[in-house]
Amino acid sequence: MSIKQRITEDMKTAMKARETERLGAIRLILAAMKQKEVDERIELDDAAILAILDKMVKQRRDSISQFEAAHRDDLAAIEKAELAIIQHYLPQALTEAEITEMVKASVSEVGASGPQDMAKVMAKLKPEMAGRADMGKVSGLVKAALS
Repeated sequence: MSIKQRITEDMKTAMKARETERLGAIRLILAAMKQKEVDERIELDDAAILAILDKMVKQRRDSISQFEAAHRDDLAAIEKAELAIIQHYLPQALTEAEITEMVKASVSEVGASGPQDMAKVMAKLKPEMAGRADMGKVSGLVKAALS
């Protein structure tokens, strides 16, 4: 079952169970997916859906930090609930050790010798880690490995 089908089925289940918070978050996901399909006139595959979900996770994390800084715990709680639902559709997150190992392997595969080769390494890692790791942290690890 594709991610899109799973999300649609979960929406139906949430409607039947009258889970309003879950239903709202799922509708946000579907709206973002539909917007992308309409804008680009394409049918989304799982990789594109993962990219959308990853972007939504990043947006929620940014919102949570902003709301907590402004002492708006009520709004932060809503964002945290949405974040948990969105993360449910992402693949299992990689551990720090797995990320480090993948960075080392990619550096050797690409034959990177210095910071000028960072783009090559990141281009190799991005599809492998899509939705499974924070690419900002990965970028830091690659930079450290190349210097």
